[in-house]
Amino acid sequence: MRKYHYIPIAITVFIMILGGIGIFAIHNQWYSDQVTVSSSGINKISNSPQTLNLKTIIHNAEKNVMQIEGQNGDTTITGSGFLYNEKGDIITNAHVVKNADIIRVRTSNARVYPAAIVGISEDVDIAVIRVPQMANRSPIPIEKEIKAELGDEVIALGSPHGFQNTVTLGIISGTERNFTVDGFDYKNVYQISAQITHGNSGGPLINRSTGEVIGINSVGTKDGTIGFSIPLADVIDQIEQWSNEAQLEELKFSTTSQVIDNIDEEAFKEDAAYLINYFLDSIVMRDYISAYTVLGSDMQSGTSYSDFREQYIHVVNLTYKDFTTSLTDNNQIEAPIQIDYSYKQPDKGTTKKGNTSYKFVVGYENDQIKILNITQIKK
Repeated sequence: MRKYHYIPIAITVFIMILGGIGIFAIHNQWYSDQVTVSSSGINKISNSPQTLNLKTIIHNAEKNVMQIEGQNGDTTITGSGFLYNEKGDIITNAHVVKNADIIRVRTSNARVYPAAIVGISEDVDIAVIRVPQMANRSPIPIEKEIKAELGDEVIALGSPHGFQNTVTLGIISGTERNFTVDGFDYKNVYQISAQITHGNSGGPLINRSTGEVIGINSVGTKDGTIGFSIPLADVIDQIEQWSNEAQLEELKFSTTSQVIDNIDEEAFKEDAAYLINYFLDSIVMRDYISAYTVLGSDMQSGTSYSDFREQYIHVVNLTYKDFTTSLTDNNQIEAPIQIDYSYKQPDKGTTKKGNTSYKFVVGYENDQIKILNITQIKK
């Protein structure tokens, strides 16, 4: 009778073996089958175009935004304007220049040019002035057709209270506003939350997403909290008609064609020498970021930071003697410098010495002094 005690044990072992085989089969089937998800709530996510970098938009725009000074006797009205074509034509507000005997345009690189009126409206607060010296320059991009919508993010540039290239951010907080100020009819204009005040008049309103000008900043409340901008799409036809019909020889410039330099030469030379020293000292201290930031936009666009760093990362030391600076005819500083240096040769594990002469060119860019060019002087 004792043998019957082994029968339940044998059955149990047999069941466990079958169970193990079943689990193993299910496991293999689980990982071999494709898993498909069918749900209307799950959709493929596609990448939308990225919004332009804010600093890039501002930097590019500032090159083409000017301070406008309309002088009549002892009275001077300060406004703003922006270069919109390659003829040297600048869009601004009519109220800035309408009674001016003298019109001056002050650029971001501290130069002042005489300007002439190309066209001006008596009813709409728009005007176009021309500066021949600014012809053949790349203008600011503009949107001629599409109008902004409520909630669109915008950037306003101008010279409020004489502070050139001031930037404010906001949104389109209202559309199709209508009113009259000082004899000018403002119809279907944008209401913006970006603060504007005296001196902003005529400056560009830029679409934050595209970097294109969509309006002409024209009127602001006394406290500066609400501004109004004329849609460019509403007035571009009139502006282009003025520009196309204007003949340079028929324009009346209120001053001589001589460019007015607004630069203290000695101070400029001192600042340029300091900037060059700062650049070279940063290389010695291996602070490549600081050195890269003092380069002009053309140099930075031609060389990425990583490539720039790679040029100098193996420099062990460099020395240079006192150098002289000279002011060129186009208001730039040139400084020839002989530099003695030593650098590592990673492939050989040795250090090599050398010396080369370079010419540094320093100038104004967006109201800031930058190193515009560095070229090797051939012996």
